[in-house]
Amino acid sequence: LLEKMADVSLKEAALIVGVVAACYWNSLFCGFVFDDVSAILDNKDLHPSTPLKNLFQNDFWGTPMSEERSHKSYRPLTVLTFRLNYLFSELNAVSYHFLNLVFHVVVCVVFLKVCKLFLDNRSSVVASLLFAVHPIHTEAVTGVVGRAELLSSIFFLAAFLSYTKSKGPDNTIVWTPIAVTVFLVAVATLCKEQGITVVGICCVYEVFIAQGYTLPVLLDTAVQVLRGKGSIPFSMLQTLLKLIVLMFSTLLLVVVRVQVIQSQLPVFTRFDNPAAVSPSPARQLTFNYLLPVNAWLLLNPSELCCDWTMGTIPLVESLLDVRNVATLTFFCFLGSLIVFSLRYPGDSSKTVLMALCLIVLPFIPASNLFFPVGFVVAERVLYVPSMGFCILVAHGWKKLSNKSMLRKISWVCLAAVLFTHALKTLHRNWDWESEYTLFMSALKVNKNNAKLWNNVGHALENEKNFERALQFFIQATQVQPDDIGAHMNVGRTYKNLNKTKEAEESYMIAKSLMPQIIPGKKYAARVAPNHLNVYINLANLIRANESRLEEADQLYRQAISMRPDFKQAYISRGELLLKMNKPLKAKEAYLRALELDRTNADLWYNLAIVYIELKDPTEALKNFNRALELNPAHKLALFNSALLMQESGDARLRPEAKQRLLHYVKEEPQDANGYFNLGMLAMDDKKDLEAEAWMKKAIRLQPNFRSALFNLALLYSQTAKELMALPVLEELLRYYPDHTKGLILKGDILMNQKKDIVGAKMCFEKILQLDPNNVQGKHNLCVVYFEERDLIKAEKCLVETLALAPHEEYIQRHLSIVRSKIASLGATEQSSLPADGTAMAAAEEKKNLFQNLKEVKNEQKTTQTAVDNNEGHSKNKKRTEKNNVDKETPKKSAKEIKDIEKKRVAALKRLEEIERILNGE
Repeated sequence: LLEKMADVSLKEAALIVGVVAACYWNSLFCGFVFDDVSAILDNKDLHPSTPLKNLFQNDFWGTPMSEERSHKSYRPLTVLTFRLNYLFSELNAVSYHFLNLVFHVVVCVVFLKVCKLFLDNRSSVVASLLFAVHPIHTEAVTGVVGRAELLSSIFFLAAFLSYTKSKGPDNTIVWTPIAVTVFLVAVATLCKEQGITVVGICCVYEVFIAQGYTLPVLLDTAVQVLRGKGSIPFSMLQTLLKLIVLMFSTLLLVVVRVQVIQSQLPVFTRFDNPAAVSPSPARQLTFNYLLPVNAWLLLNPSELCCDWTMGTIPLVESLLDVRNVATLTFFCFLGSLIVFSLRYPGDSSKTVLMALCLIVLPFIPASNLFFPVGFVVAERVLYVPSMGFCILVAHGWKKLSNKSMLRKISWVCLAAVLFTHALKTLHRNWDWESEYTLFMSALKVNKNNAKLWNNVGHALENEKNFERALQFFIQATQVQPDDIGAHMNVGRTYKNLNKTKEAEESYMIAKSLMPQIIPGKKYAARVAPNHLNVYINLANLIRANESRLEEADQLYRQAISMRPDFKQAYISRGELLLKMNKPLKAKEAYLRALELDRTNADLWYNLAIVYIELKDPTEALKNFNRALELNPAHKLALFNSALLMQESGDARLRPEAKQRLLHYVKEEPQDANGYFNLGMLAMDDKKDLEAEAWMKKAIRLQPNFRSALFNLALLYSQTAKELMALPVLEELLRYYPDHTKGLILKGDILMNQKKDIVGAKMCFEKILQLDPNNVQGKHNLCVVYFEERDLIKAEKCLVETLALAPHEEYIQRHLSIVRSKIASLGATEQSSLPADGTAMAAAEEKKNLFQNLKEVKNEQKTTQTAVDNNEGHSKNKKRTEKNNVDKETPKKSAKEIKDIEKKRVAALKRLEEIERILNGE
């Protein structure tokens, strides 16, 4: 009979789908807000590159369960559905919201099936419709992370429905539904922890509904057995056996769950749940008062808030507090319902009992009665308890509607409740459109929660509206003066506004609020891990001052002494030690961090940078490769490992270097540096056309890219396209008029190709204006004087050049040649020196002297590591940044240096031939 009544018709299912769609269609236009950021946007477990096993090793937010900062929320199956969303649509919020909507529909339909076990068809539909439209569910349905509630509820209800089939004919036990129930309970628990509470509901159902016992009957039987006047009935023994199996399986699940969290509760601060750290009787009075507060939200969901932490609900510190009346009234009403449901037989009492079970048992994990939780009130945890509430309302409505005098008014009231709740839900969904709208709506309900002021500030900060963000952060410090995170947010915003003095003052206030170390007491257990970032942020601020590097290091060491497993402190300290030119100590810091987390690709990358500083490119490349094994799309590892391969001079590594740069430009298509270095690789491989194409692409993206402009001009000059190099050099010198090498190359082309002696002379003179001691520029000017047939001036010029570089043999020889020329021609012949082979030879000499210049194919960018701490957020991420400064003269490999020397020797041999010609004339 129960199974027949529990069937849901297609018409009923269609009605529920239509109502849910009408209430939640606008949720599809909402983004990722609040906890969605940590669970979706920042969670690497969603990415296909992350091994699936990580989902079962990490918490809901992607943090390893073994880490103390872990929230200990173990919901791998929920994360798996997020991963499926990511697989099909990556971070398109619409698909995530749509799946939540679908899951809510499924819950409503399954709930209708459950209702039909205890209510008639009409009342069941009423309960299901009320559940479908209730505004308290917007956090669970419209907030993407609320999917944990939805999934857990599906398997929660399915487990209960399965258990209702465990009673066979003649009260026999059917074990298959029980086995299915245990499996579904495990699945529900892997979606969210409260799923395990369905076991309690199954036990109550078995005793009071399936077997039909009442409390007086059970007490009478127990008394008779204890007095020895009777034995336990066989049917009761069967019931006891089923309950033992259920409880044993539950105990097993609890043991596994405790093992997963490694017997550690998450670390919460007094800001998350002030009552949890309050003395008696304030703690007990406040926790008990929170029960009628939750009940009132179900009765009157007019003022909803996404965050009820901190000072949202002031502590109940005295028995004389008027709010205790609400607590007393609530317990009196609840007690009367419990007595009615347990004492009297009949369908009505059974319905009330199951409704109470659905309200009370799933709420126990969030009640703070057995262990503290990280919130005061959370609307999402009322998702399952509201099922019991809806059954109670529907049952009461049935009683009223059966009375002829109240039938019409009961229907009118029902229609009004459903309509107003649906409108409220539709309106409430828009609050979840963005973080700004969500937190501003919360501030309308509660202005005493510093966290809300902070979060509005974060939303404005994300929009780069730092001035307005600062106002909200400052307001947070005024609402909660001892909120460490709020002062950290003020400091960070001042830093973003380039007000370093004010930033340091705010960080110092936050630091002063940190709990002092108590000997023998574990520090980490008394403070939120992210609050320790105040030391990191303060150190990062003051290390910009070169004279305060030691002070910054002291702050990092202080953070490490407080928390030896504080990975971020080792990372930041390693970067500082590199800046202090202490690579060996930096290496120690990174190796210590790697002991804590060997799966962090950024750490391997930073260690590679240390090995570069230690002049160990082989080890550096190994660490770059390790970073890429962990994260194949690690942009900086791709880029810098490619540069390292290129600079090694090993032609065998060039193909892999090219592949990594191609991968890099795919990840960063707007970064001109990637295309530039592809061009440099092509130049090394003598692929001139390919090199030209890459250089041009780099210049299109960054028209003032000094390195690309110079090397493109150099490429043209090396491939007999000197005239094409001229406009490129003009562009280079328009942006960088003091570019010495550009001026030298331009002068070379003007003299050799354009025969523009005057233009060449201007280039070399400009070089000497910038750097009077530039030997190459000075010597080339001497060549110009020779071309102008002014041997006296050429001689004087060469004497001055020789004074600058007395060990340069070629300058001495050239000076000897000019002097011998003067002596042989005589002063009177100087002005009529013919433009013969001598001038041609001099030009050839100069052309060869430029050979070394043309080998300069440098302009590679260097890299450095940096840490970005987002204080005040629940998650802290480290990232590395590249320094876009180009180097004119990079480090060359031994092979490249040898090649340059060979070409220099060849050039000098050609000069000797020219000198013999000159001496022979």
